[in-house]
Amino acid sequence: MKLTKLAGGTAAVGLGAVGALHGIWTFSPWPLASRAEFARTVVGVAEADLPAPELTAAVAAALGAASYVIAARADLVPQVRPRRLVHQGAWGVAGVLLLRGAAGLVSSALTSRPTDFTRWDLALYSPLCLTLGGLTAYVAAATRRRDRCRAISRVKDRTRRGS
Repeated sequence: MKLTKLAGGTAAVGLGAVGALHGIWTFSPWPLASRAEFARTVVGVAEADLPAPELTAAVAAALGAASYVIAARADLVPQVRPRRLVHQGAWGVAGVLLLRGAAGLVSSALTSRPTDFTRWDLALYSPLCLTLGGLTAYVAAATRRRDRCRAISRVKDRTRRGS
C-alpha cells in the first residue's frame, strides 16, 4: 500500500501544482514575459485566441478536484460519500490524462511545421500528462484490488458470525 500512497501523493501534488499554475494564468502570463508569448508557447494560439479567464479558471478547478480525487483514492485524505464517485473519478482522471498525453504526442509529432507549443508539448506537456495519467491509473487499479479484498473479508466475517 505504500507504493499506492506514493503514486497517489505524487499524482495529487502534480495535479494540484498544474491546477495552481492554471489559476495564476487566469490573471498573469507567468513565467513568460507577455500574453503573446504565453499564447504562442503554452496554448499554441495567437494572443487574440486565448481562452477566456473563466475557462482557464474552470480548468484550474477541475485539476484541483482531480488532485483531491486521487489523494482520496490513495487514502491520503478523507473520501466524500458516495465512495463510488471517488473511485469512478479516479478512472476518469486517468482516462482524460492518458488521452491528452497520447493525442498531444501524436499531433505534435506529426505536425509539418514545429512551433514553440509543439516543441513544449513533445518535451513536457504530453509526457507530464502521460506520467500523471499512469500514476492515476495505477492508484485506481491498486485501490480497486484493495476494495475487493476488503469486501471479501467483510463477507467472510459476516458468514463466520452468522454460523
